[in-house]
Amino acid sequence: MRSSIITQGIDRATHRSLFYSMGHCREDLNKPLVAVVNSFNELMPGHVHLQALCQAIKLGVAEAGGTPLEFPCIAVCDGIATGHKGMKMPMLSREMIADL
Repeated sequence: MRSSIITQGIDRATHRSLFYSMGHCREDLNKPLVAVVNSFNELMPGHVHLQALCQAIKLGVAEAGGTPLEFPCIAVCDGIATGHKGMKMPMLSREMIADL
């Protein structure tokens, strides 16, 4: 299991301590860690529904035997970026995200 790279072994005790400090238990760390990316924010209409969707995904991951770990990503909205100097930034951010 790829997750064991950061959760198993004496040399990963500090890694485990960070997870424990966030409320995870040993049982959580013995399961696959599954990243759940969420661009939810309260600024862009196209993203406001993502918090509820993310919670449903995390529940599904847990029900399937994994440990979901949510983290944010950049959220871009052409509507907010229109009409000022920053209006070309959504294109750059899309290219950067697509290249990942």
